[in-house]
Amino acid sequence: MLAYALKRLAFLAISLVVASLVIFLVVEVAPGDPASYMLGINARPDTVAALRAELGLDLPKHERYLSWLAGMLRGDFGTSYTYRAPVAQMVAERLWVSLPLALYALTLSTLIAFPAGIYAAARRGRAGDMGVMAATQLGIAVPNFWFAMLLVLLFALKLRWFSAGGFPGWETPLLGLKALTLPALALALPQAAILARVMRSSLIDILHEDFIRTARAKGLSRRQALWRHGVRNALIPVLTIIGLQFSFLLAGAIIIEQVFFLPGLGRLIFQAITQRDLIVVESVVMLLVFAVIAVNFLTDLAYAAADPRLRSRT
Repeated sequence: MLAYALKRLAFLAISLVVASLVIFLVVEVAPGDPASYMLGINARPDTVAALRAELGLDLPKHERYLSWLAGMLRGDFGTSYTYRAPVAQMVAERLWVSLPLALYALTLSTLIAFPAGIYAAARRGRAGDMGVMAATQLGIAVPNFWFAMLLVLLFALKLRWFSAGGFPGWETPLLGLKALTLPALALALPQAAILARVMRSSLIDILHEDFIRTARAKGLSRRQALWRHGVRNALIPVLTIIGLQFSFLLAGAIIIEQVFFLPGLGRLIFQAITQRDLIVVESVVMLLVFAVIAVNFLTDLAYAAADPRLRSRT
């Protein structure tokens, strides 16, 4: 297990280095000069040159990349061009919105998907199975921002159970959780549809295994064999999907945060792109990439712990 973990850790480090280089190059080739954008079209050339020197934009690209990478390793993400505030501080403030939102959405997705997937697998080919599969197909096909708008129309504008947007903070935890409910549900529904289909397929495969037939031959009912042996063994591929979904929910909530006016990391990236605040874009995207790779790394370890056969293949 230790050798497997070290090998996966080496892949993680290589992936982070490659990702940092790709992010830096993609941001650097974007058209426009941040200094000129910040000062406006009527700015004097000497003023633009002074700002470029202050921001370090006059340095060679390789020096800027190495300086940025070294700062990231020290925990120094740089200073925002626009807000003149440390990027680490801005990220820490926004993370208290994005991280609970991702965890909330993942919890809702799991609570919806597991019963739906198990129910569909237990009634394969019947009306219940076809109904669940139709609902999951709809959940996959419809974008989450459309779900978000429907939820706002129903629960915010018509029923007035929730607010249509904004975030009051965590001074009153229940109010903060209430403000995240609609966006979390909008994020969770498409992910629950995917997870339910994976759970159903995995469980159907397990129910045809020899040990299930052996359990039935020993006197267990179909329901008992399903819950005692089937569900537990079907969770292995589902864990991988859950890990990938958490990464997506943390890094891919930009549109939902815009719809609900949430001050999270996604909205911070959107604002930084529109303002040409390159250091914020580079640092926040790199942080999200690190979160995605780290979650996948932990998922691989959990998968290998659950299925020892994987360790011998690597």
